[in-house]
Amino acid sequence: MADLKLDAIGKKCPMPVLMTKKELGKMAAGDVLTVTADDAGALKDIPALVNKNAGYSVVESKQEGKTITITIKKA
Repeated sequence: MADLKLDAIGKKCPMPVLMTKKELGKMAAGDVLTVTADDAGALKDIPALVNKNAGYSVVESKQEGKTITITIKKA
């Protein structure tokens, strides 16, 4: 199990989603990916991407100021 981090700060839509999709493909069972972004669309678009991919779940999604943090786990 690995704790992975993806920094998408400063990236505009659709880059945070595309970057997340690429990282999902690299994850092994039990891995946790924490995505940090500041594009408002990421707050709904990344969880939507995760929900379309079987075996992944959003553990936590939060926004503090402009910073969005989404934690994803692969089953």
